[in-house]
Amino acid sequence: MPVSHPKQTKPVAKLSALKALWPFVRPYRVRMALAFVLLCLGSATILLVPLAFRDLIDFGFGGHQQAGGGLLGSLSLNGHFIALFGLACLWAVTIASRYYTVSWIGERVTADLRSAVYARVLAQSPQFFETLQTGEVLSRLTGDTTLIQTVVGSSVSMGLRSVFQFVGGMVMLAVTSLYLFSLILGLMAVLMLPIFAIGRQVKKLSRESQDKIADASALAAEILNAVPTVQAYTQESREALRFSERAELSFMTAIRRSRFRSALTVFVITAVMGSIIFVLWIGANQVNAGIMTGGQLASFLIYATLVSSGVSTIAEVWGDVMRASGATGRLLELLQAEPAIVDSAVPQSLANAGSAEISFENVSFRYPSRLQSAALDAVSLVISAGESVAFIGPSGAGKTTLFQLLLRFYDVSQGRITFNGCDIRELSLQDLRGKIAIVPQDAVIFSANALENIRYGRPDASDADVIAAARLAQVEEFIARLPDGYQTFLGERGTRLSGGQRQRIAIARAILKNAPLLLLDEATSALDAESEILVQQGLNAAMQGRTTLIIAHRLATVNKVDRIIVLDQGSIVETGAPEDLRKQSGLYAKLANLQFDVN
Repeated sequence: MPVSHPKQTKPVAKLSALKALWPFVRPYRVRMALAFVLLCLGSATILLVPLAFRDLIDFGFGGHQQAGGGLLGSLSLNGHFIALFGLACLWAVTIASRYYTVSWIGERVTADLRSAVYARVLAQSPQFFETLQTGEVLSRLTGDTTLIQTVVGSSVSMGLRSVFQFVGGMVMLAVTSLYLFSLILGLMAVLMLPIFAIGRQVKKLSRESQDKIADASALAAEILNAVPTVQAYTQESREALRFSERAELSFMTAIRRSRFRSALTVFVITAVMGSIIFVLWIGANQVNAGIMTGGQLASFLIYATLVSSGVSTIAEVWGDVMRASGATGRLLELLQAEPAIVDSAVPQSLANAGSAEISFENVSFRYPSRLQSAALDAVSLVISAGESVAFIGPSGAGKTTLFQLLLRFYDVSQGRITFNGCDIRELSLQDLRGKIAIVPQDAVIFSANALENIRYGRPDASDADVIAAARLAQVEEFIARLPDGYQTFLGERGTRLSGGQRQRIAIARAILKNAPLLLLDEATSALDAESEILVQQGLNAAMQGRTTLIIAHRLATVNKVDRIIVLDQGSIVETGAPEDLRKQSGLYAKLANLQFDVN
């Protein structure tokens, strides 16, 4: 089954990407409604202020306090100022309440979105990551979601407030002076086309900028995970230069985006303010001619200021929305990526869950990224419950592929694999992988203490169970020397442990899981002799009563297995007990002669 991949998905066009945020916003409709009510109340309040100023000028000064002369015409001079202060207080409360509400929605939606994207990425099979760098995923989880949080939790609210302010202000401008309003409306219509044209360019550059940031983050993540190698080869300057080059590309793209946004802001503010000044000049002449009062002109000025402020804010918000649209499109590519490996529609239950009998039936497989060559070619093999089987052969023979197919990281191209007689594709991934424990060549140690690292094999295990597994895996031998024993933080990726100690932690984790099938992938290949002895003791404990499959290059580690399977170029070329294979003149004998002194 082909897998969707972020690099291959066509970017979502225009603002349609933002529609995909609705499922994340929908659960908080009540808070959105509250924010909208507060928005309407605040907008209505601010639109009353110019009327209050009009009445203050026309009726609060110069003996024009007749009843019914305006919104506040019946009030005294002091009453006008008290009313203005009351409007200011009401506006402040509604603004603060709205800000808190929309900020809460923005933070909540962002957290939900990050969790959804992360869960989706975790559900992908390994082929998803063959070309996608983890640094890029992290960039989307952090930078892109932060852009969306800004829009949902701030910019959208500001934009709606500005739209209300703009529309309400335009209506009141028309009510105050239809002639002056018609002049402003005509000038505004001329300004719209350049605003939208520049906005589209900002969106395009915003996506490009985020892609450049993701590239830089991906490089940084890769190099930071390989610092010892970089330093051992004295490549610090070269790697710093590579990162600087990518950072510079990101900077240049961001500057181009900022240039367009700045041009948009300059154009909007200059054009709008110029239009308003021109119209006010006309209005001043009308006051001199007695066509309108000073209070009307003052209120018209305030409404014009509100309109111009609303337009400039809308222009800025539009730029943020365009950036968020690009960011949402990038996140959608992760959210919409379909896992290549999925559960059966009606998963079967695994029979005899306490044991593991494995059968490979005419299995062939080609990696999606290397379709021209077969990793496995018509492999047939039956492994009995409780049997220990070692797979050997040169690099690229297909040993690791067998393990990846067993774990359903990939599905077979032809044939089938059965677990206790059931095709593994008919089992749920949870059920299948729950019956398999693995000790990889490069043991994974998490940023936690020793106790929690072992407990990862069975999260509900008690401390006593964890310690019992640690003893079987020969972990206590070094745990006692750590500063805080089992509570000692092991460092990122286990940097405080040696290779052998990390392997024993991984073995203890596998023992604790207590799965009927154990996979050992080169578990001792990189260890010194002393560490290998201790690790082998742990492995012997882990293998007790379990079906065990072993990948090994060092043949000395598999002398006691029940059977050896020799692979070459994706096919089984030999099979038998270690002693029997040594007596033959096949590939195993040649490999043995390279490692042992066979006479």
